[in-house]
Amino acid sequence: MWQAEVRVDLDAIRENVSRLRAGTTAEVMAVVKGDGYGHGMLPAGRAALEAGADWLGVCTLDEALTLRRAGVTAPVLAWLLAPGQPLHEGVAVDVDLSAASVEQLGELAVAGQRAGRPTRTHLKVDTGLSRGGATVDDWPALLEAAAKAQAEGAVEVVGVWSHLVYADAPGHPTTDRQLAVFAEALALAERAGLRPRYRHLANSAATLTRPDTHFDLVRPGLAVYGLSPVPGETFGLRPAMSARARVMLTKRVPAGTGVSYGHTYTTERETTLAVVPLGYADGVPRHASNSGPVHLAGRVRTISGRVCMDQIVLDCGDDEVAAGDVATLFGDGANGEPTADDWAEAVGTINYEIVTRFGSVRVPRVYDGVRT
Repeated sequence: MWQAEVRVDLDAIRENVSRLRAGTTAEVMAVVKGDGYGHGMLPAGRAALEAGADWLGVCTLDEALTLRRAGVTAPVLAWLLAPGQPLHEGVAVDVDLSAASVEQLGELAVAGQRAGRPTRTHLKVDTGLSRGGATVDDWPALLEAAAKAQAEGAVEVVGVWSHLVYADAPGHPTTDRQLAVFAEALALAERAGLRPRYRHLANSAATLTRPDTHFDLVRPGLAVYGLSPVPGETFGLRPAMSARARVMLTKRVPAGTGVSYGHTYTTERETTLAVVPLGYADGVPRHASNSGPVHLAGRVRTISGRVCMDQIVLDCGDDEVAAGDVATLFGDGANGEPTADDWAEAVGTINYEIVTRFGSVRVPRVYDGVRT
């Protein structure tokens, strides 16, 4: 008998990717970084590819190598590369790598020489996010170095890319400004003699709302897992993850009973408390104390008191609740349970963070829709 579990519906992932695939003429990169946004990188990545994704996207070299070791042969891009990584291992198994500075490009060139083949390289330009990517001022020097390294056979520049700031607000003028900067960066690349096959800018939100940003490749992440990047819009996506646990203990307590650490919650009347074995060690945000919604015995209830490392408590009033009953933290909402969006609103964060928290050694992932 299971105690707590995270369920992932791979068919939902397939449906979401099919919907994204149908909405663009560009190739689709399903982003599976962060262990597939908490859904499991390998099962989620395979489901995405089965549904028509052309690429998989990850942050780290280790993530990319994990995909290759598992037999994934589709194109893979890894883009968050600290100095000193064994990049040649990625080059040797056809992993595309990103460079945002002359120094990073130098490491990619060395990796290509060591692997005996050019490093398939995507050059990243900072169009306004002020995070990764070469600044507009540094872009010409990076292009010059890339053209030289390509002429020497150390790299092959196959992509130019950037990342959006306000795609979750489709009409925000910043997106138009970034498009203009990106267009100029592409023009400079062409003048430098570079002809990248892939120009890519669109994340989930832009894939769904801004076809003018699609270019040759789109990079949906959150939307692959059925969560909307645009508040108030669902786009027909279906959330793939649910998190639930069985009630461990119920007890009847009098009015005025303090609950959990610090007694930040006190019962107003005689009531039944239900103890649920999930806590912040399992992914429940501690910020959900006295605010996190949980569906139990036909109703959505609010966590009573502080979230503990291993458990939460629910005030169930006079409702019939027993040990073994299923408490659902979030799911797709079809049965009245909260969604990851509801949790994000309750704790003041984003749905991305909610789903990436769950799925640990203590709370196994269970997959529906597995194909053999």
